[in-house]
Amino acid sequence: MAEHPFTLEDLETLRQWDTPTICNALEYVVPDRRGHGFTVRPLVAADRKLPPICGLARTGTIRAAAPSGRPKAVDQKVRIGWYDYVERASLPTIVVLQDLDDTPGVGAFWGEVHSAVHKALGAQGGITNGSIRDLDMLAPGFQLLAGVVNPSHAYVHMVAYGQEVSIHGMHVQHEDVIHADHHGAVVIPHDAVRKIPAAIELGARREKVILDLCKDPDFSAAKLAEALAKAAEIH
Repeated sequence: MAEHPFTLEDLETLRQWDTPTICNALEYVVPDRRGHGFTVRPLVAADRKLPPICGLARTGTIRAAAPSGRPKAVDQKVRIGWYDYVERASLPTIVVLQDLDDTPGVGAFWGEVHSAVHKALGAQGGITNGSIRDLDMLAPGFQLLAGVVNPSHAYVHMVAYGQEVSIHGMHVQHEDVIHADHHGAVVIPHDAVRKIPAAIELGARREKVILDLCKDPDFSAAKLAEALAKAAEIH
């Protein structure tokens, strides 16, 4: 297993904050990432009440609009290879599946069975531009973010795995750290993971100056300008 500059505890710590807060922190830690590295179109959350997830990416591509055209034995080999790939991880994972069909979501990879299987393999959840189903029967605590909800799995099959994928503008590679909740998902650079808590604390102190002013009955644009300048001086 590859070594990482963070621990399970570091990833679990990041789950206490929502994904927008993580994105805010990344603006401090890696400012050149401000305009990319996150999903830019809406995703459907299987359960908005579930807490954020944070883990190592396990990437793959799927299709569902038509049969694979491969011999059944090959399909089975790819499927088992995928399960082995997801299982080979030293830390919790997040499955990131790109649906390659011209119309993503014709058939759902994610449902009752695959949510249970992947949770047992160590995944916290999954992200896809494709579809999900069985919303009331998914594995407990297993979060899914998807492009659409669809009742059928059609001809869904695994195409390949371990490569770079793209989900709603977010490019993801094997072993990337992913943070996600009902707002969407973001890739966290490995060397930024341990810097995020301090950046969140800094951002909160700066925001407090503005938020406290907003509660002031004598709020004005002039006072806001002063508060903004004061917040910028907080380090």
